[in-house]
Parts: sequence; C-alpha cells; structure tokens
Amino acid sequence: MTKDQFLKSLESALRPLSQVERQDILQDYKEHFLIGLEEGKTEQEIAEALGSPNQIAKELLASYHVEKVDAKATTGNIFRAIWAVIGLGFFNLVIVLGPFIALVSLIFSGWAVGVSFILSPLLIFIDLVLQPGAFEFFYLFMSMLLSGVGLFISIGMFYITKFLIKGFVRYLKYNVSLVKGGLKHD
Repeated sequence: MTKDQFLKSLESALRPLSQVERQDILQDYKEHFLIGLEEGKTEQEIAEALGSPNQIAKELLASYHVEKVDAKATTGNIFRAIWAVIGLGFFNLVIVLGPFIALVSLIFSGWAVGVSFILSPLLIFIDLVLQPGAFEFFYLFMSMLLSGVGLFISIGMFYITKFLIKGFVRYLKYNVSLVKGGLKHD
C-alpha cells in the first residue's frame, strides 16, 4: 500500500470526525511516512508497520466517542461509544456488551422500584373508586410509607446512576487502551 492509498483509506474511515480533527490526524500520519522515508524505508514498509488504516480509524473513533461521553454523558453518546468500542474487535462484544446490559438492567430495575413505590398512593385512589366501601386507613398509611421509601430509593438511584455511568466510561477507556496496544507500565 502506498502513502496516498493509506492516507485516502484512513481519511475515508475517519468521516465521522470533523474536518479539522481529520486533517490533524492525517498530518500526523504524513509525518510518519516522512520520517520513515528519511530512515530509508519504502512506503509499503511504513504502511505495513503502521497497520491497517481501518483498524487505526476504529481505535481513533472509539477514543473520540469515549472522550465525548466523558465530557457529556448523554444516552446517544453512551450508545455511540459502546458501539465504537465493540467495533474494535469481536471479543469486545462479550466484554463490553455483557456488563453494559447488566448495568442497564440494574439501573432500570432500581428506577422502576423507586417510581412504583412513589406512585403507590394512586392505587388507593383507584381502589376507592372501584370499591368505595373497602377503604381502610391502614392501606393509605402503608402507601404513604411506600411513597416516602420510593423517594429515598429514587434519590439514591440518581447518585448510583451517575456513579455507574462514570465507572462504565472508565471501563470503556480501559478497554480502548487495552485494545490499542496494552497498558503501559511506567
């Protein structure tokens, strides 16, 4: 693969990035080729040493999306980062998707319990409409107690959700660094 073929392939794979970021990355790889040519290597040798342009682009895009989630953790950003990290390799399908599904399930169930406890007094009113003679204060007070517990659960889930999202983003960063070439021990 020649320098021009390598750079064109890399540029087309980096389309999701902005023009400025793309040009900055391409300039770095042009410098790799210049340095390699000064050392007496051929363009093919340099391209082989750098690796596949598509794999380089996948790694750069995964890093970009993970950093974007780190800056602003929206649902769309999280899903794009997860998809980009899974795209780094088939092994990541299990390593990333499994923990993600488990975390989403835990977060969803916690929020479902909190909201259902908060809304439990509505059941008393529905029961009062359907069976007017069966009203008991015990049920009213228990539903108020459950509503209070639900508020505490929801407040806790707010902080737990933020903590788990930050932890999962750190896990994605760790995974990307591991795929890029292992962890560097200084």
